[in-house]
Amino acid sequence: MIGGRFRGPARSGNGGYTAGALAAVAGELTEGAWPATAVRLRLPPPLDVPMDVVLDGDVVVATHEGEVVARASAGADPVAVPPVPAGEARAAEAGYPGLASHPFPTCFSCGPGREPGDGLRIFPGPVTELDGRSRVAATWTPHPSAEGVPVVWAALDCAGAWAADVGERPMVLGSITARVDALPLVGAEHVVVGQDRGRDGRKSFTATSIYDPSGQLVAAAEHVWITVDPAVFN
Repeated sequence: MIGGRFRGPARSGNGGYTAGALAAVAGELTEGAWPATAVRLRLPPPLDVPMDVVLDGDVVVATHEGEVVARASAGADPVAVPPVPAGEARAAEAGYPGLASHPFPTCFSCGPGREPGDGLRIFPGPVTELDGRSRVAATWTPHPSAEGVPVVWAALDCAGAWAADVGERPMVLGSITARVDALPLVGAEHVVVGQDRGRDGRKSFTATSIYDPSGQLVAAAEHVWITVDPAVFN
């Protein structure tokens, strides 16, 4: 079940959190056999309702009322986005476009409409481009009320969308492949970095990484986003 707190759009689960929750169950069902997990979201994740999760061959499937919501499988190791110094990431937050206009303002990961300690309030602003692709960064200090693998996946989520300019081109998560090397330290300032990696029609391709205060990689992800009309999800 995805609780209402963990929404992305107003009426459905945050894609990263939902995928992380399924990845956590998949890790238990497969006894941690997948170093990286790929999750494809087939429907907007419903909120506050039970979902059935089963291992079907080499795929873990989440369903609601007979419909497939998401599928998890073994994934290729994501290529990390190079780090940005914490001071630069902190300064970039002032340029976060979502402070002025946001398609999903109460998103658990990046919504400015969430209070500290409720949402993650990761506000990625632009930093120096890398390989000719736009890049964003923000700091994130994990709160005691939000811990665990699904929260790490949520933190890996929206910086990718902002690197792909979700403010001007609203999109939702279609799929995410992530690897979590360690759980972030509660109360410690981490850095979240996102990079645009191209487009194909309605699809946008991005990557994100989280670094701990010592500069060590905590987790990395690659995403496919689908351009949508936000009114359909809000």
